[in-house]
Amino acid sequence: MFEKFEERDDEFAKLIRRINPPRVVIDNDSCEDATIVQVDSVNKHGILLQVVQVLTDLNLVIKKAYISSDGGWFMDVFNVIDQDGNKIRDQELISYIQRRLEEDDDFVPSSKGVVGLVPSEEHTCIELTGIDRPGLLSEVCAVLTDLRCNVVNAEIWTHNARAAAVVHVTDDITGCAIEDPKRLATIKELLCNVLKGNSVLNTTKMTLSPPGGVTHRERRLHQIMFADRDYVRVERPEGGAKKSRPHVTVADCTEKDYTVITMRSKDRPKLLFDTVCTLTDMQYVVFHGVVHTGTTEAYQEYYIRHVDGVPVSSEAERERVVQCLEAAIERRGSEGLELELCAEDRVGLLSDITRVFRENSLCIKRAEISTKGGKARDTFYVTDVTGSPVDPKTVDSICRQIGQGILHVKWNSNSSPKKPEEKTIRFLFGSFFKAHTSPDI
Repeated sequence: MFEKFEERDDEFAKLIRRINPPRVVIDNDSCEDATIVQVDSVNKHGILLQVVQVLTDLNLVIKKAYISSDGGWFMDVFNVIDQDGNKIRDQELISYIQRRLEEDDDFVPSSKGVVGLVPSEEHTCIELTGIDRPGLLSEVCAVLTDLRCNVVNAEIWTHNARAAAVVHVTDDITGCAIEDPKRLATIKELLCNVLKGNSVLNTTKMTLSPPGGVTHRERRLHQIMFADRDYVRVERPEGGAKKSRPHVTVADCTEKDYTVITMRSKDRPKLLFDTVCTLTDMQYVVFHGVVHTGTTEAYQEYYIRHVDGVPVSSEAERERVVQCLEAAIERRGSEGLELELCAEDRVGLLSDITRVFRENSLCIKRAEISTKGGKARDTFYVTDVTGSPVDPKTVDSICRQIGQGILHVKWNSNSSPKKPEEKTIRFLFGSFFKAHTSPDI
């Protein structure tokens, strides 16, 4: 009986959304230095993440945001610019943004799913998680190459001694997804052995899952690391570069029955997506919020409740929210020296590149792997084995081994950020109510 009522409520909610489709206004006149994107829609859980995902997937920078979703209606305003700091002038892009945001379907796939090996028509998706160690990505790439798997794209994150990767592979001969059950079982067995390494604790995860809805890759990485409890801090060995920590507070707003979350951290691309994604997957709803970014720092303030309408109610829950949001901010932090690879794609290229990194005692902290038009375009963030900045002489040696003009070094990415200011600001209710693969992990 209860299931029938739930189905009826769900159908009624869909009817309301069809009667009141999202309305999007994109304005280039009201603000001097940014394009304003305003979204009005019937409210539903996850809609804020949907909007932010569309904007960040287009590599747009959200400079400011004003969020309000009380009374069953969602009204948000975003000030956005392109990566060069300019307004969005391209009419084709503006039309695309408007069309995507006005779609009435759930364009963010379900967060459900398990870590594993998922075949699709175009590629096989491998999801991995385990203990981070130097050279891990190189070992994973070597195994995939030996098993005749070509990595077409991948993303790898490391955080708090844990590593996670979402890797899309194809058969190196046919260029299609790998579907043979015996071959998939072999891939799973050998990669699990690599992930386990010499560890006594078997904390690696990689399982075979049936085809289904595909979740946004970066959202999956957050989910995988969250499930692996990477937000629990571990003791770090002495040495290594010092990092600025995000400052997260969780307080009560008893007069409005909200929990107030404030975050101050170094600003970076996709920061808003990472925090909103984490709150959404932790089953919290943002009712009001404001985001401001400066030259180097970002400030976020959210008034939230759990999906059941209850604010954060215990000290343990409060501490967990702080830990998870700190982890969400840190996972994608650009720790290490940025190296960009651009070369003709070939089978085994990624394995060769990561082997050179390993032989020169580099640790890959994060990586983005992609191939397009026969070209491999990969980005690696690396440190030495202690977590310290890489010696320029080591970088020169690596460039000579890989080839001049193939590997590009961005030295300025390794600068350490200033610690965020500790002063408290209340904006809301105060001023106005290479085919290739995974990382080293």
